[in-house]
Amino acid sequence: MSSTSPASPEGPRRAAIVFIFVTILLDMLALGVIIPVLPKLIVTMSGADEAYGAHVYGAFGTVFALMQFTCSPLLGALSDRFGRRPVILTSCLGLGLDYVLMALAPSLAWLFVGRVVSGVTSSNIGTAGAYVADVLPPEKRAQGFGMLGVAFGLGFVLGPAIGGLLGGSNPRLPFWVAAGLSTLNFCYGLFALPESLPVEHRSRFEWRRANPLGSLRLLREHPGLGGLAWVNFLAQLGHASLPSVFVLYASYRYHWGERMVGLTLAGVGVCSALVQGGLVGPIVARLGERRALLFGLLFGSVGFAIYGLAPSGGLFFLGVPVMAIWGVSGPAIQGLMSSHVSVTEQGKLQGANSSLMGIAELVGPGLYTGAFAYFIGQGALLELPGAPFLLAASLLAAAAFVSLRAAPVPVANP
Repeated sequence: MSSTSPASPEGPRRAAIVFIFVTILLDMLALGVIIPVLPKLIVTMSGADEAYGAHVYGAFGTVFALMQFTCSPLLGALSDRFGRRPVILTSCLGLGLDYVLMALAPSLAWLFVGRVVSGVTSSNIGTAGAYVADVLPPEKRAQGFGMLGVAFGLGFVLGPAIGGLLGGSNPRLPFWVAAGLSTLNFCYGLFALPESLPVEHRSRFEWRRANPLGSLRLLREHPGLGGLAWVNFLAQLGHASLPSVFVLYASYRYHWGERMVGLTLAGVGVCSALVQGGLVGPIVARLGERRALLFGLLFGSVGFAIYGLAPSGGLFFLGVPVMAIWGVSGPAIQGLMSSHVSVTEQGKLQGANSSLMGIAELVGPGLYTGAFAYFIGQGALLELPGAPFLLAASLLAAAAFVSLRAAPVPVANP
């Protein structure tokens, strides 16, 4: 198969999934290596106390999410029109160049510019989801999405561990490593990534679906998608607590440095990869997608509660395997939602899901860093640094309740 030939369902699906798996793995490695150092770098460059630094970091997270919110549906619509391959490759190259900018940033303002650009260039995850939907039949998509979860998990095993080790000696070094990984990702895809969307299945580009709010119309056009969209949104909003405050929380409450933060995130990634790679398929097959969704959400809620209440790092670790079971719900909800739409709308669906994620991540940084800053600040009625995670636990419990009322899922017409 050439690098530009379609990977049709009748073709070598396994090879196509391997290609996209490696692409996402390298993408997540690049994102993962900067996680242990970026929050502390921002707080240090802000030149203020931890509470104020948390607000600044929240602003960085908000602008990153804003860029993803505005660009993800555009990339999804473009991939439906021109194919998945050019969108993925362009994003990878842009991300590599942006990490170089962030590595050289001489001030907080330049670092902020870099974060804006990274929000634009890291919006290819939805396109990767559409790629999986292109090459797998409906009954196997949940398992395929689970394999993407494995790539996420492995990326967050190796990435934060590497970033924590490198960041302990030089906080800029992880950005250079991320730049190299993203460039390697681009080179790999340029020669090895096949196109997954045949020309006959491509659709006309429409601006009303390429804008963030326009892409959400798809969720109203198919019966049953609305309730599932709310479940997805609440889950994504809960998840936003982790990138928003984890590093700040671990540093404040447990006095962990970059090395310990990186190793902890690596442990989280190991548990996530084990669940995504070994449990998603059997659990979905045994419980069905709807009950697997509920199962995962309940475990996630309990895991967040453990994170927020744990008075020591040792007790915090107890929540890691519990939280990992939450990973079952992601492939389940994607499989359910993809069954509502036709083959020509999978990219638009992924764009709509990316918009939901963008809204959640747009709200999340300010919400969680604000809660963290308040509950560690001098004016707080109660010192409760784990408040953001307790809020996330409540949101996942609400998502589980909504999932009970979601309509049965019909199979979309081909």
